[in-house]
Amino acid sequence: MRIATFNVNGIRAARRRGFGTWLARTDPDVVALQEVRCPEAALPDEAFGGYHAAYDAGARAGRNGVAILTRKHPAAVRTLDPAGYDFTLARELRAYADQGRYIEVDLADAPLTVASVYVPKGGLPAHLQIPARMREAPDGGAAFERKLRFMAGMTRHLNRSRRSAAARGREFIVMGDFNAAHREADVANWRRSKTSVGFLPQERAWLEDLLGPRTLVDVVRRLHPDQAGPYTWWSWLGTTYAADAGWRIDFHFASPGLARTARRTWVDREVDGIRMSDHAPVCVDYAI
Repeated sequence: MRIATFNVNGIRAARRRGFGTWLARTDPDVVALQEVRCPEAALPDEAFGGYHAAYDAGARAGRNGVAILTRKHPAAVRTLDPAGYDFTLARELRAYADQGRYIEVDLADAPLTVASVYVPKGGLPAHLQIPARMREAPDGGAAFERKLRFMAGMTRHLNRSRRSAAARGREFIVMGDFNAAHREADVANWRRSKTSVGFLPQERAWLEDLLGPRTLVDVVRRLHPDQAGPYTWWSWLGTTYAADAGWRIDFHFASPGLARTARRTWVDREVDGIRMSDHAPVCVDYAI
């Protein structure tokens, strides 16, 4: 089974840059999408090819939006609506119920639950905010604190979702844009990035706590333990893309049983020489 995750940074823009061609050539069985950024009524015809799309656009027009594409209509679909779960939704996530940041499905053709997540970008803590070095106005650490609350709630949510899936005889995988890098090998210029959003100690510690041999496994890192990257995000600005000086912030985090079946991983940087997004799809072949 071929499974991919991709932050498209706007499905309409990604389609103009070759998303449809990538989808047809790669032929994945499941795709998790983030930043679809399109109201459901405004989606272009055949936006997702011939796939069934479980989509949470959220209430913020032109922002966020997560989806999961499957070959068959999923057996169940859940967002951050508390009514969809057999457990209590983490209180920190209630404020995000209408933001289009999380969706999960039970596949109809495999004993697998698949989730797509788009973690907030966040910001710097107050003590690191130096106005002269910031593109945005200082906020006293408000965005940083909001991200910490989201991450704390998401930890509990993923643990509960994984256990719920296991109780129903299903493996579990969460994919997406986590807006955080875990290890030094995940950031090309990691020494200069220690005080940057996405590589702060609290963000790295969150990923460390989320992962474990009995909980969730970083599938790409399991197969490539010593590789720099493979990077999944590069700024549109400057020469970082040409130099492959990126960040690995898009992940496959799978339950141990599923992770053991992973056979091959790759990152699709371009389609016919064109970048589809500031992110790139991360693809994994699983022997299931």
